[in-house]
Amino acid sequence: MSGRLIYVMGPSGAGKDSVLSCLRERLAANGRIHWARRTITRAAAAGGEDHEAVTPDVFDALQAQGVFAMAWRAHGLGYGVRREQLKWLELGDWVFVNGSREYLATALRMYPSLTPVHVTASPATLLLRLTARQRETLDQVRARLAHAATFAPPPGTLEIHNESTLEDACSRLLGALGTLEGSRFSPVASVSASASPAPSA
Repeated sequence: MSGRLIYVMGPSGAGKDSVLSCLRERLAANGRIHWARRTITRAAAAGGEDHEAVTPDVFDALQAQGVFAMAWRAHGLGYGVRREQLKWLELGDWVFVNGSREYLATALRMYPSLTPVHVTASPATLLLRLTARQRETLDQVRARLAHAATFAPPPGTLEIHNESTLEDACSRLLGALGTLEGSRFSPVASVSASASPAPSA
């Protein structure tokens, strides 16, 4: 492959999905950058990212058929990236994948040249955001924080701390990506074109 695979991950509460959405808006006009659409065992009506919704049985069948380039389980759901979603790598383009920390080691074995991106925040910030969601008990939130603390990003990982505004984190990620060999955009131009700061996700 001559392109670059960007693998973005992060703990709950870090705002990874929000940073990815911001980045996608900034780079919408760049035809050499693509966003892998995931296949998830989650109903389309559940909201969130634009994904291919399938039942667990269909997901298992697709995985058995070798349809997925990547596939993992998390939070009771199956996540997959079809091989066709990575086809642009062969053309020298960049492809972003919304990934999982637990699956990173496997992804690196399959794609040794991929670029890991870790969107994170301080334990205090993660605690504040997770408790504000009111989706889990305090013990469950603490368990998530303890698990997040065990993750050690491998060498070469671009680590982005989303502590202040979403636009700030997005701009810093753009700047970091712009330093990579074969960059598909100008980080200076992209950052200067940013919109007004938005509340952090």
